[in-house]
Amino acid sequence: MANRIDEKFNQLKFDRRGGFIPFIVAGDPNLETTKDLILLLAETGASVIELGVPFSDPVADGVTIQASAERALRNPINVKDILEVVAKVRQAGCETPIILFSYYNPILQFGLRKFAAEAENIGIDGILITDLVPEEAKEFRRLLTERDLALIMLAAPTSSDERLQKICEKASGFVYAVSRAGVTGARIDSSSDAETLVKRLRKFTDLPIAVGFGISSAQQIKEVWQYAEAAVIGSAIVAEIARSNNSLEIVENVRHFVKELLVQ
Repeated sequence: MANRIDEKFNQLKFDRRGGFIPFIVAGDPNLETTKDLILLLAETGASVIELGVPFSDPVADGVTIQASAERALRNPINVKDILEVVAKVRQAGCETPIILFSYYNPILQFGLRKFAAEAENIGIDGILITDLVPEEAKEFRRLLTERDLALIMLAAPTSSDERLQKICEKASGFVYAVSRAGVTGARIDSSSDAETLVKRLRKFTDLPIAVGFGISSAQQIKEVWQYAEAAVIGSAIVAEIARSNNSLEIVENVRHFVKELLVQ
C-alpha cells in the first residue's frame, strides 16, 4: 500500500492545490487536547499533520515552541504516550498523514527498530529528525523504508549544493525547506531565501517540497504555493494554544485561526 504522504501529494498535484501542513507539540497542554487538535486539523483541511515530540533541549526552536515543549513536559510524556494518541486518532477514523517531528535522542532512547515497527502498526506515516544529518541516517532510513515510512529531511538556505544533494538522497515523502537561517518562529515579512532554496533543491529531487519556519499568514501561504508544494505553519498555531485558557478554548481558537489561514 502506498504511503499516505505520497497519496496526499499526488492528490494535491492532480487537484492543482497547495498543501497545508500544521504543526503542534504533543502534550501541550495535555494529550487529550492533542488528540482533539489532530482531529480538528484533519477536519479543517490539513494535508499532513506534524506532531512535535517535546524535548528538554530544543535548540532548533524559537521561544514559542520551546515554551510549548516546556508546558508539555510538565506532565509525564514520552514517545510511547504520543504513539498511543495517534493510535486513538486512527481508531477515530482519521486518515490524514501524520509525521512526528523530533530530535534524535527521544527516538534513540525508545529504540530505532522498535519505533519503526510501532509507528507502522499505529499509523504514523513518517518522521523528521531535526538533528539527524544525512551521513548518520543510513541505518534509520533503512528501518523506516522496510516499513514504508518516510524520512523527512530538513534543508537550509545556508547549505551548499553538495549538502543539498546528500539531503535529497536520504529524504522520502517530501523535503522540508527551511525558509530562513535560524530557529522556528512566526514572522511578518516574506523571504526570498525560501524560493531560492526550493529552486536549488529541484536540481536534486523530484520529491514534493514544503516550506516552513516563519509562515504565519494566509498571504505567506499563498506566496509559498507559487513555488513549493506545501506550507508548514507551526509557531503561529502554537501561539494560539498558549493564549487560550482551557482545552475547549484552545480547540475553538485553533479552529478559527486555521479557517482564517485557509481563506483563499
